Amino acid sequence: MTSNVLRIGTRESQLAIWQAPQVKNLLAQEGYEAELVYLKSEGDIDLQTPLYEIGVQGIFTRSLDIALLNNRIDLAVHSMKDVPTQLPKGIIQSAVLKRGSYKDVLVYKEPITFLNDVNSHAVIATSSIRRKAHWLNRYPNHTMENLRGNVNTRLRKVAESEWNGAIFAAAGLDRINLRPETSIELNWMLPAPAQGAIVVVCRDEDVFSFESCQHFNDRQTALCTKIEKDFLKVLLGGCSTPISALAEIQDDTMFFKGNIITVDGGERVDIEKAAALGEAENLGKVAAFEILARGGEAIAAKMHHER
Repeated sequence: MTSNVLRIGTRESQLAIWQAPQVKNLLAQEGYEAELVYLKSEGDIDLQTPLYEIGVQGIFTRSLDIALLNNRIDLAVHSMKDVPTQLPKGIIQSAVLKRGSYKDVLVYKEPITFLNDVNSHAVIATSSIRRKAHWLNRYPNHTMENLRGNVNTRLRKVAESEWNGAIFAAAGLDRINLRPETSIELNWMLPAPAQGAIVVVCRDEDVFSFESCQHFNDRQTALCTKIEKDFLKVLLGGCSTPISALAEIQDDTMFFKGNIITVDGGERVDIEKAAALGEAENLGKVAAFEILARGGEAIAAKMHHER
């Protein structure tokens, strides 16, 4: 760094522009001066191709990581679920903010009687291969449509389409106050690993930037998201496969749920584990190896073959 003003890199989407000022404000609480630097990602430029066809790993983080390594910025703010399981060489995690909602929600059109009948027919939109797989596993007769764009664009597409509804991340809608009244939380759908969490990264040799973030690093969220990301990394390393994970702390115990599903929703393997909080660091890895042995490896191999 050439000055003590921290340059915070962010995407230009409405949600990203909400996230980065949160970090700027948290830094200001401890007397750190910061400015925002706006950058576009590949995921923001190509709004037509389904994310799983682009090769989703790092698509929303790559441009900020490059800017970080080129010393154009000092900190990058990401939705943690978008971050690859392996950070680029030279970049480290500096802080994880306290987690928001990890849930998915369905924004629907009336009537929604189709939700009560697993044999019903409906058209549901999403760009997420995980959400698609979960939905088809529960509603095998439904038709899935691709939905891309920022939150505002996707909500408009739902309103203008003949679709019965579309699936969104609750945190994304809530953070910019756009969750419609015609929405319902999908409590049965496990989230993407680290969904609802925000992470800040910096260059590994930049001690000043790293230390500036430590006062707002939420240790419980950091541990839960690490466990979820470990589960993903062992299974497939973050490739475009329907993998879900959720780690939650209750009292002094870490509870973990995870699953892997084929894209068409036809095959699914679930796992649940628990460990004392002081012994939970490797829970995601343990759960991943166990789910592989119980049928997950066959699903993972099938996904690789179909790619």
